[in-house]
Amino acid sequence: MNSITLPAPAKLNLFLHITGQRSDGYHTLQTLFQLLDFGDQLHYQRRQDEQITLQPDIPGVATEDNLIVRAARLLQGYAQQHRARVDLDNPPLGVDIHLDKRLPMGGGIGGGSSNAATTLLALNHLWGLQLDTDTLAELGRQLGADVPVFIRGKTAWAEGIGEQLQAVEMPEDWFLVLTPDCHVSTAEIFSHKDLTRGTSDITVAAFLEQGGHNDCQPLVRNLFPEVDSALEWLSRYGDAKMTGTGACVFAPFDDKASAEAVLAKAPDHLKGFVARGVNQSEVHQLLNR
Repeated sequence: MNSITLPAPAKLNLFLHITGQRSDGYHTLQTLFQLLDFGDQLHYQRRQDEQITLQPDIPGVATEDNLIVRAARLLQGYAQQHRARVDLDNPPLGVDIHLDKRLPMGGGIGGGSSNAATTLLALNHLWGLQLDTDTLAELGRQLGADVPVFIRGKTAWAEGIGEQLQAVEMPEDWFLVLTPDCHVSTAEIFSHKDLTRGTSDITVAAFLEQGGHNDCQPLVRNLFPEVDSALEWLSRYGDAKMTGTGACVFAPFDDKASAEAVLAKAPDHLKGFVARGVNQSEVHQLLNR
């Protein structure tokens, strides 16, 4: 195989409780990652040399800092260092990557993390490395706490810093996701002095019965009027919440038509999309074929 095209699905945090902060600065949390059937798309073309390229350029992001390139280089380096464990019948390990970007940056819907995860999964397949999911998830964790959930490809309950995952079967609801025109820095929110960091632990059963909240939402609403405005508007039509550290906000609906009807009413400055929640990532379904 010389090429492959795969999606990089978005996710929603159906809730996000910050339960503490570790001595290394990372925050402990509880959340439920809901995968969606909407996201970016990436095309990978194998090269006959060791180069890794990415097109098109993303404004404001240096190519070497892009999580897609970092993921490719991480996997390339791992494979080169573990040649005894990895069957490299067809070196070299180079690739041209093309990104069809549909998810906003700084939106809290996992665009960069999902791109990195899809890249690890795709190149493991394209390069014939045959690394198992646990190995890929551990490599992904080095790139970001949200990457492993996309590697494993299942809607999941998460604890720790987000890397302790337990697959959860959720109703495949339809969601309207609004994408306010602002970029929220996860690092800025998690380092802010006003972030709530002491929410008590809950169980999966308690969340499914009582629901939860997003500890980042009040802070982001104060810092970003665009997010506050989007939440205020969407709350007229449903149970509106912010995902992750923002900026995207969402509400669940019983069916696609209901979600699309509300999106059609959105003011011109509020863009968004309608997507269905899924319990397994399309990436894994395609690779398993």
